[in-house]
Parts: sequence; structure tokens; C-alpha cells
Amino acid sequence: MNRKIVLIIILTAIFFGTLNAQIITDRPDQTESSSTVPKGTLQLESGILIGFESENPPTTRQILLPTNLFRYGITNWIELRILSQFETIKIEDKNYEGISDLEIGAKVQLLKKEEVNTEIAFLSHLIVPTGTHEITSDNFGLSNKLSISHGINETVGVGYNIGYNYFGEGNGDVTYSLAFGVGINDRVGIYVEPYGELAGMEDFISNFDAGFTYLVNNDLQFDFSFGVGLNQQMNYISIGCSWAMNKD
Repeated sequence: MNRKIVLIIILTAIFFGTLNAQIITDRPDQTESSSTVPKGTLQLESGILIGFESENPPTTRQILLPTNLFRYGITNWIELRILSQFETIKIEDKNYEGISDLEIGAKVQLLKKEEVNTEIAFLSHLIVPTGTHEITSDNFGLSNKLSISHGINETVGVGYNIGYNYFGEGNGDVTYSLAFGVGINDRVGIYVEPYGELAGMEDFISNFDAGFTYLVNNDLQFDFSFGVGLNQQMNYISIGCSWAMNKD
């Protein structure tokens, strides 16, 4: 993406920043939040993603419709998580579709101190090879992230993740992300984010994404995001919604 466009997004966010009252979610950015959902709350975060990748060829098109993350607070600092999605993949003239491997995990909040405006959480997912034959990796795997966030003021915040994924073979991948978010008003928030990974402990992959959220009410929020590859041919666009269902 052109650097001038990225700079305009950031400056616009800073200039118009006011009260931010969004639902805290793990979408649409790549950075997982450092907050857990409250005890007794079931939160569904669902969306649609269309993405393209090209590697001298072939060109791969991926559609996630839908992708669903279920989060349930068993305490105010521990949540259970289940991720499931339906994928359609097209590689040149071949099409594959089906349910991807199930991910089951938890997020544990390790630190939450308002006086220092800092939160820290750790989350881990077990990847179970339950997917459709053409989609599954046929291996158990693990996805882990340490999530840290800082509230700069009432409207501006920064969050970042460092993680390690292992999918049953090879050396695994080290992942990173850094999200900068600003509240535009009491309903709209925007973010910009560089992210990527050290794939197989050898190849450095760098990407960028941006997006916004719109708060409909205290329990429902819509989002939009897009991403591009900085040192690879990749792009995606996504829309989604998050719905918090309290036990009360």
C-alpha cells in the first residue's frame, strides 16, 4: 500500500479521535485483544473473508464463509474459545471446499491494571484435524500468542502480539502484529496494523491491514477490514459482526 495512504489514515484517526465505546473483540484485526469476555457471557464473532495470493503462479483464491469464533467467559479472567469456518479454495482450475480443522482453546488474562493502562493475556488453541479431506492438514497443531495492550488515553490505544504456531511438521512459525486503534466517536473506531510471520523460521513475511468497527448497541458491532502483502502478492477484504450474549 502507498505510504501516503497509510499516513493519511493514521493522521485522520488522531485528528478526529473522541470517545471510544466499542465492544472489545478479536476481530477484525490480526492482533488478539488482551481482554477476556466477562463471566457468563457468550460472544460470537463471525465474518466473511475473500483473499488472494500469488506465487509465480499459481494464484490462490480463498473464501471463508462464514468464519465463527465462539468465546465464553467461565470467570472474569478465563475464557473458552472455539473457532470453526467453512472454506472455499481455488488454485488455478481446481476447487476445494469444506469445513476447516477445528480449533479449541482458552485465553487467560495475566494482568489488568487500570492505573498503568496495561493488560496482558495469553491464549492458546489446539488445532484438531477434523476438517474436510481436501481442507484438513491431517495433523494436530498449536497456535499460541502473548497479547499486550496499552491505553494511551481515552481514545487511543495500542496492542501487540507475539506468537508461535506449530502445525505438526517443520519448524513452526513465529508471528507478530502491532495494532494502533482510535475511537472516532462513541460508535466508530478505526485501526491500522502491520503484521506477519517468520515462516518455518526462515522466510520473513510482512503484511499490512486496516479497518473500522461500528457499534450498533451495547451487544452488537459490525466491522470492515482489508489487507495487503508488503513483500508478497496478497490481499483480502472482510466484513463481519460480533454479538455479545449475556446470561442476564
